[in-house]
Amino acid sequence: MEKEYDFTNARKNPYAKKLKKQITINIDEDTIEYFKKQSDTSGIPYQTLINLYLADCCENKKQLKLSWA
Repeated sequence: MEKEYDFTNARKNPYAKKLKKQITINIDEDTIEYFKKQSDTSGIPYQTLINLYLADCCENKKQLKLSWA
């Protein structure tokens, strides 16, 4: 690294706590299509929308309620 760089007044990244981890997940095609349509109307990438939805579920501590017919 160059000697003229001075990091004495550097700040920590405020978004470091929000770092993302890449995973592989299997999602039904109709679910992906739903989020892609939402993406078209909102202008937000569909993967971001899925992440926002899941983050909202976590933040609001939503409990999964399934009923098998």
